[in-house]
Amino acid sequence: MFVDEAKIRVKAGGGGNGCMAFRREKFVPRGGPSGGDGGHGGDVIMESSERHNTLVHFRFNPEYRAERGRHGEGSNKTGREGENVVLKVPVGTIVYDELTGELVHDFSHPDERVVIARGGRGGRGNARFATSVHQAPREHEEGHPGEERALRLELKLLADVGLVGYPNAGKSTLISRISAARPKIADYPFTTLQPNLGVVVAGNPPDDSSFVVADIPGLIEGASEGAGLGTQFLRHIERTRVLAHLVDVSDSSGRPDPVQDYEVITRELANFGSGLASKPTMVVASKMDAVNKDKLAKLKRYCKRKKLELFPISAVTGEGIDELKWAMAERVAKPAVS
Repeated sequence: MFVDEAKIRVKAGGGGNGCMAFRREKFVPRGGPSGGDGGHGGDVIMESSERHNTLVHFRFNPEYRAERGRHGEGSNKTGREGENVVLKVPVGTIVYDELTGELVHDFSHPDERVVIARGGRGGRGNARFATSVHQAPREHEEGHPGEERALRLELKLLADVGLVGYPNAGKSTLISRISAARPKIADYPFTTLQPNLGVVVAGNPPDDSSFVVADIPGLIEGASEGAGLGTQFLRHIERTRVLAHLVDVSDSSGRPDPVQDYEVITRELANFGSGLASKPTMVVASKMDAVNKDKLAKLKRYCKRKKLELFPISAVTGEGIDELKWAMAERVAKPAVS
């Protein structure tokens, strides 16, 4: 199950109470205060991990508590510190404070560790309050409570190239052809119900270059208003460097105008925002093995007029696949324009 949003509550451990005690040993008159400090409470820590690719483990277990620190004891014994709780999240997870909307952390690299809720400090025992004029103090502190927070987790997959287009435009077939990803492929719309990632190797060792491609569920007109699967998965291509826009130029789509197909999806990207409509875009004419020549000619004229690079391909026969991979690798390698 692919889950890319979750809400959780975390509570760090409270500190242990300080102890009030006095030495009561034989042959030690006026032994004085000997109450130890309480132990610190455990922290709640988040760590990004490449072994996780979904937030599903938070969906069914939304509350996490770190251990409380032990109370102080006599003979100046400090209480044991509480155990930390470490929560593993996929790389690409963004953590927000649910109450304020504040960004807590963006886990954009593996093995990042961030304390998201700090444990409470242990209370001081009465031995801490002894002075030259106050030699038998009875003061001692309770432990401080640990932080408690409500958090919202949002996963944005990290990919270099994002595949967009109408349902059944050939995105899943393409990613299965150029990478080891094996998404579900069928001849009906909305076959893809969750994003898929694939690593593409362009060229031959030892000079090969690799990049990550994201295939998201298809868009339709009105997606920004909730039509079809809506735009809930578009966040997964916000971080991509390049978009590959697939346009079906065969007769199987049932849509006669490929230019309109392109413009409808571009409009939905613009309505979503986050700069998707302004990303560098490669237009891919898919299903060349069953091409409608009139549709292809119309798309070519449009791309020439708009100065868009067009790549005719067939994921079934392999036509144009290598050229597309090399072009993707070249685009990804270019420095981002700020």
